[in-house]
Amino acid sequence: MFLQQLINGLTLGGVYALVALGYTMVYGILELINFAHGEIYMLGAYIGIIALGLFTAWGWTAAAPALSLLAAVAVAAVYCGAVGATVERLAYRPLRRAHRLTPLISAIGVSIVLQNVVMLTQGSADKVFPRLSDAPTTFAVAGATVSALQLWIVGISAALMGSLHLLIRKTRLGLAMRATAQDPRMASLVGVPVNRVITATFVIGSALAAVAGVMVGLYYGVVNFFIGYVAGIKAFTAAVLGGIGNVPGAMLGGVILGVLEGLGAGYLSNEYKDVIAFVILILVLIVRPTGLMGERIPDKV
Repeated sequence: MFLQQLINGLTLGGVYALVALGYTMVYGILELINFAHGEIYMLGAYIGIIALGLFTAWGWTAAAPALSLLAAVAVAAVYCGAVGATVERLAYRPLRRAHRLTPLISAIGVSIVLQNVVMLTQGSADKVFPRLSDAPTTFAVAGATVSALQLWIVGISAALMGSLHLLIRKTRLGLAMRATAQDPRMASLVGVPVNRVITATFVIGSALAAVAGVMVGLYYGVVNFFIGYVAGIKAFTAAVLGGIGNVPGAMLGGVILGVLEGLGAGYLSNEYKDVIAFVILILVLIVRPTGLMGERIPDKV
């Protein structure tokens, strides 16, 4: 049971890490908790359903299921990236110099708007993901069962997290993002296009959340307009656990939270797995508010 729940936990942990990266990247640059990020994740799941439904109707999933899945993920990532850029431009940028509480209220408002738009356009009933194959492939590993979908989720999550780390550390955009996070005013004085960097941060974070939404929809088989709330809280917990504003910390926090949830569901009860996230959030805020990899830094002026 331990190995089985560990595998399940790693699968969920990879998804939590992808969503947590959006929270921590935006906070690292703007010191803003983007509470609409969970709804971007939910929107990605719905776009994935629509894309896979079209591919199934056209016969693509039967001919090339893996390519169809990658195409659906790409469509969801591009669409949600555009939504993220729009949200930043309309709801956050005009309030950048306002009181710190004002953008937070705006974020909550955007979350409510996106949730209700999806409910009104797609209905309140659960949506079922199309099956990519009628015969799911599974593998036996030391008595535990691993599905091909779990391998896909873990592999895609690891590849995206590794790619993001390289982008931040090895590219000009990554250098500009780090400079903007450290001191946006000084970064603009030396020629960094701060507004474009912030928009790129929202686009990247939203695209990662969309990929996570598609993968979770495939994993559980159904989605609804309310899944963004719970997933957003858990991803935020993962970001706080690892150290809000710290990209490697968000990855670590997501994996740890997923593993703890998996073990808790196996050894305690599946009904209490959501409680684990909130207990962890409370304990981290009490014992180590900066998170596992966070550092105390002075406030920006």
